[in-house]
Amino acid sequence: MPVEISVAAVVTDEIVQAFAQLIPQLSRSNPAPTHAQLTALVAHEACHLLLARDTDSGAIIGSLTLVVFPIPTATRAWIEDVVVDGNARGSGAGAALSTAALELAATFGAKTVELSSRPAREAANRLYQRLGFVKRDTNIYRYSL
Repeated sequence: MPVEISVAAVVTDEIVQAFAQLIPQLSRSNPAPTHAQLTALVAHEACHLLLARDTDSGAIIGSLTLVVFPIPTATRAWIEDVVVDGNARGSGAGAALSTAALELAATFGAKTVELSSRPAREAANRLYQRLGFVKRDTNIYRYSL
């Protein structure tokens, strides 16, 4: 399946509907974002919402959020909320999204790009390693507010 990657500039009903389908495949505990939430994300200067489309049908089949931000020691980039529709997994959409995110992060001056992936997501972890991501020996902590 040929895939095209774009960065969302405006939020359409099509994008909102795509997230209604994609987010439940990513997280059972978080609802799909509303039009207003997606609009705020797309408008945020640090966030870049990448969309994968099946070029044959034009349907949105995946997404990824790249967050790029300056800190005193560097420009950092994180990949968050990568999801590809279950019917399109194995199509190359995840690799295309990730590669596009890496290229975009480089244009913003990021020297590294980080992400996290649950161990149970075996195919995703294999993909990230194939793309050159290296598992770090680090502790990731979360504080819930």
